Amino acid sequence: MKCVIIGGAPISNYEAAGKYIDGDDFIICCDSGLYHAQGLGAVPSLIVGDFDSHPAPDTDIETITLPCEKDDTDTVFAAKTAVERGYDEFVLLGAAGGRLDHTLCNVSILLFLFERGKRAVLADDFSEMEIVGAQEKQVDSSFSYFSLISLGGTAQGVTVTGAKYPLCDAQIKCDYQYGVSNEVSGSLPARVSCRHGRLLLIKVR
Repeated sequence: MKCVIIGGAPISNYEAAGKYIDGDDFIICCDSGLYHAQGLGAVPSLIVGDFDSHPAPDTDIETITLPCEKDDTDTVFAAKTAVERGYDEFVLLGAAGGRLDHTLCNVSILLFLFERGKRAVLADDFSEMEIVGAQEKQVDSSFSYFSLISLGGTAQGVTVTGAKYPLCDAQIKCDYQYGVSNEVSGSLPARVSCRHGRLLLIKVR
């Protein structure tokens, strides 16, 4: 069961972003994410928000109106709601770019979902992001570059194979992020994993 969460961050290439959406997906529009719905060809299944950046919709679609003063952002609330409803695969669109604070918060949603055993990617105009732990993830040659960013402390046992810059049982620390702009070295996908800690894998188009 797949859930697509659409936020209000900029989307300039609706054709590319729309490829992440399938006809039977459960689609949540978060506040000004409603502005993207038509461009993405997406019909919301649920609308959530405090509607400080989009007028409150007048529609028969299920809508949850949130208070403006709250701990959860609209996007965090959407992710929690989808988890409660049993969704196990997630795509976040319109969730990166624009305000940096919201972008970083939305990256943390990937961690929230990862720790609950969910598969999640965040896609923007330039990249696709996901969390890497002990389970190996792949990067195919359709991506020009990929980067590994340590999230919280030191990532240990970092292994990268099939890449221009391989790693074996390495460490990446938050204060020295040297895993930026690697490349797939051949026709086979590169493989990345992290024995302890969490890495943000950013695959750049």
